[in-house]
Parts: sequence; structure tokens; C-alpha cells
Amino acid sequence: MNIKNNLIAGCLVVLSMASCKETPKATPEKQEPISKEAVDISQAFAIEILDEEALKIIDSTASIEVLASGFKWSEGPLWIDEGKYLLFSDIPNNKVFKWDSQTKDTTTYLHPSGFLGEVADDFKEPGSNGLTLDGNGQLVLMQHGERRVARMTAPLNQPKSEFEPLVDNYEGKRFNSPNDGYFDKLGNFYFTDPPYGLPRGMDDPEKELDFQGVYCLKTSGELVLLDKLTRPNGICLSPDQDKLYVAVSDSKHAVWYQYDVKDPGVVENKKLFHDATHLMGKEGQQGAPDGLKVHSMGYVLATGPGGLWIFDTSGKTLARVYTGQRTSNCALSTDEKQLFLTADDYLLKVNLK
Repeated sequence: MNIKNNLIAGCLVVLSMASCKETPKATPEKQEPISKEAVDISQAFAIEILDEEALKIIDSTASIEVLASGFKWSEGPLWIDEGKYLLFSDIPNNKVFKWDSQTKDTTTYLHPSGFLGEVADDFKEPGSNGLTLDGNGQLVLMQHGERRVARMTAPLNQPKSEFEPLVDNYEGKRFNSPNDGYFDKLGNFYFTDPPYGLPRGMDDPEKELDFQGVYCLKTSGELVLLDKLTRPNGICLSPDQDKLYVAVSDSKHAVWYQYDVKDPGVVENKKLFHDATHLMGKEGQQGAPDGLKVHSMGYVLATGPGGLWIFDTSGKTLARVYTGQRTSNCALSTDEKQLFLTADDYLLKVNLK
């Protein structure tokens, strides 16, 4: 069957999060309503179906909705099924926000979220980035400013900016700024460590590691360096946990890699999954390979140039969701019927099948 490209207007929202230590719980603040500008911007969004296989998870007439706007740089979306709400980071504002699917309100959930000290003017991304839950249902944050992976010690329904570090160094040298992470079914934690959270990036005088790494923190406490990449970013495992996907947000080498996972903390057969370098800097192709998630059917949903990409297990592009904004990350609801996107200063939602 021949499938024409289907373009559908949509919407986009970006959020950012931050981190902190033992600080009193902030009073929830309601975010301003969606602006008229955000509604107007939504008219530029579209869905493009490139292969009929994409229709297994997304409809050619799927709607795209702007849920919230007005952030500085949204990231790390995480769906919390118990409570039916979404958490996400606003990195520059050092906050984690909460979007309630029942009330439709967006409120401050954590502040600070990624850095506990006083934020200097030149510190552009002090907050938390990626968010996830550990095996006990506790919130784990990639804390840019604190340069560590940390767990919030308070319950999800009573958030406080009180954290305990899970890991903060490799062989005695502080991380750059942990970015994104994923727990396997056994509790081993895979994560990336690019330089984006350092005030001066690669040239920051406080940078202690001379590389950017992909790691696995094993349940035994052992930290394993899996690979060194120029700008490792989004990371996720396949449904059967035998494939590891890592995004590289390097403008000169904008790619996704795939690894075979032989054992926890052991990868081999690194191969190029998809290369989007040729699109970098082109009109309508804002952004770079960034956050990603894997659908239970094995499809890779990855933010990248132009918005969101949907790949099959071979790296073939099945569909693209154009947002018109730099799109940082994505998250699926538990039933996989809703896809959430953080894009620049917006939070978006796309309905899936």
C-alpha cells in the first residue's frame, strides 16, 4: 500500500528541572496558562508517515496538543502512573515541574532540583535533567549542578529537595554532568555524562574527566565505563534488554548507536543505528539527537533534528513528528497511548494507538 505523507498540526512544550540537597520543600506554584503565542506556534507542528509500519503505533490523524508553556528549557519527562501526572525538568530554572492530567494544572514540584548552592549568572544549566524511578518507586535525578546521580529521599507524593547520591565520580574524578539514565529489570543503572551542565562546557576549569562517558552502575556498586563518546545523551534499553541505544548530540556527528548487551555492564558489537548529521543546521531541522524511549513493540522513539523520530529495530525511519522547536526528550504513559514531548519552552502530548 502506498502511504502519502500525512501532515497534522500539533503542539509543543519544553520544561526543565533542577536539583538540591536538604532544603525545605517549596510551596507549589502554578504555572501561567498557555499563552496565545504557544497556541499560534502549534499550527506549525506536523506528523509525517514514511512507512505503513508506523501506523501500528501512531495514526496519520493523531492529534498533537500543547499542555504547558513558558519554561526556559524543558527536559526529562517522566510519567507517574500512580497519580496520573507527568514530572519534567526545567534545567535553567533549577526546577522540576508537575503536570496533572486530571486538573491540567502545571505546578512547581521541586526547587531546587539539580544544584543546591547559589546559582551564578554564568551557570546556564544548573538543574536536574533526566528523571526516572528506581525499583522501589523513588525518584532518581540526573543532577547537572551537583554533577551526580541522586535519589530523592522523600516520597513522590510529598516531594522535598532532599537527596542521597547514588554515584558522583569515576575513579575519583567528578562526573561532568549526568544527563539521562535507565534502570534495567535487575536494577543496574545505565547513564550518560556529557559536559552540558558545566558552566563553561568542555572548557570549564572544574572539568575533571578528559572524556564524556556512557556508564553502568551495577547493583553490586561497581561502576563500569561502557564507552567514550563526544556528546552522549539519551539512553534506553530494548524491551528484552539485549540492546542498548545511545544518542550523540554532537553537531558534527549527530547519530544514534546500538550496542549488544551480553551481561549487566557488558556491551559489545557497537554499531551505527542512524546518522542524522546531514540535517544539522538545516531549516526546519532544529535540535540534535537527544532523549529517547523504546516502545514495548521495539520501536525507538527518539528526539532529534526537527522533532521526534520513530525507528524500527533496524534503524529505518518509520515516521517523524515535526515540532518546529528544539525537542529535548520524550516519555510514554504506562499504557503507551500518550507520548509526551519536552521541546524548548513547551510541554506537548501526542496521542498514540
